Amino acid sequence: MESGPRRTTVVTRGIAMDPQQLSRPTWSRQIEFTLAGIGCAVGLGNVWRFPYLCYRSGGGAFLVPYLLMLMVLGIPLLYMELTVGQYTRRGPVHALAIVCPLLKGVGLASVAISFIMCTYYNIVITWALYYLFSSFQAPLPWENCNNTWNTPNCTNHATNSSYSSTASQEFFRYKMLEQTSGVDETGGIRWELFLILILAWVLIYLCIFKGVKSTGKVVYFTALFPYVILIALLINNAQLPGAIDGIKFFIVPEWGKLLSVEVWVNAAAQIFNSIGIGFGSLLAMSSYNAFNNNILKDTLTIAIINSLTSILAGFVIFSAFGYMSYLQGIPVEHLAVDGPGLVFVVYPQAFANMPVAQLWAVMFFFMLLCLGLDSEFAMVEVMVTSLMDEFYHSLIHIFKRKELFVLAVCCAACLLGIPCVMQVGIYVFQLMDHYTAIVSIMFLAFFEVLAICWLYGEKNMLDFS
Repeated sequence: MESGPRRTTVVTRGIAMDPQQLSRPTWSRQIEFTLAGIGCAVGLGNVWRFPYLCYRSGGGAFLVPYLLMLMVLGIPLLYMELTVGQYTRRGPVHALAIVCPLLKGVGLASVAISFIMCTYYNIVITWALYYLFSSFQAPLPWENCNNTWNTPNCTNHATNSSYSSTASQEFFRYKMLEQTSGVDETGGIRWELFLILILAWVLIYLCIFKGVKSTGKVVYFTALFPYVILIALLINNAQLPGAIDGIKFFIVPEWGKLLSVEVWVNAAAQIFNSIGIGFGSLLAMSSYNAFNNNILKDTLTIAIINSLTSILAGFVIFSAFGYMSYLQGIPVEHLAVDGPGLVFVVYPQAFANMPVAQLWAVMFFFMLLCLGLDSEFAMVEVMVTSLMDEFYHSLIHIFKRKELFVLAVCCAACLLGIPCVMQVGIYVFQLMDHYTAIVSIMFLAFFEVLAICWLYGEKNMLDFS
């Protein structure tokens, strides 16, 4: 009969660690964790959700509650998660069980939510790949209405009329998604999207199958390349007519908006979703840190760069809005921007009127791919790390090698993502996103703070940070 692992007691606060914790692999270089953390925090939400919330919340006035929430919620909670992950050297489930066994379920919930999110978040990467492949055409397929998928109501110019739609809107809805009229109408599988979804999961697997050794090398590119593209796009957009009007809308505040509770709630939600608090991703990644790593430095680096990236993306997006406003003769505040349409409808429409449109489109959607990959493989890593922590010997006995177990997790997530690549997929995607990534995370973060700072005690936590 196999005996359990011998536990070694760590002097600090008497928390016991087994040999598997003490021999846990670590990042080859500490900069790799910092880049992975930046890549996990900086994602698609920085490019479309932050500018959209600014747009809806009165431009620059949104930055006030956003920066306040960063200081009050973002940085302290991120510091807390990185501290617990690095010290316990465990994923979310075991980390919470070690710190506060009573609320081990909080760790289980974060793993479950991260896994659910990774099944549909990869759909956005699938869309980005579809647009990337479609960008190698002249003219761009969303440039005009002379296509088989266009309806009689298609127009080459934006309009506020509910009876017409732009060429880019119809490419998104009727060409790529072939979406049905409602969630009650299922439709069939979009085989092109399904094959691209498989490709997306192959990319994810190649990023993480060797654990932190492979992930650490990938993040050098995926975390840094998006900044090259964002800066290039900003330089290009700033030279377009009307761009200054969009930038003014972004930085000139409507102070009256600060009286709205919704603006403050949006700011808090954006901090939670953007940094990734409550998802367990950064906690799992920090568990591979060296035991004496400087957590405060990583916390400040990740949180500040994440927010600066959002602001940089705001300048890029709003300068494009100003250009579109100039072309269409519509004030910036009347442009229709919402959800995925900001990336996959509005910006492609702006590309169609730019010089060397194909080049900008390819670079932009490749940037989205890099942003999505970082966040996606971080969420998958939460599931892998947690299951390996809990069932290490059983899983190695069944799969023989960790690489095969990671492959099984990716295959399972790919299969669960199939409903999102059906013709009804856009509705499934929106439902899953609403009920998974907003309210649930706020509750998880509350109970996480309760477990660590109240039941375990903030003084005890600070002792090992």
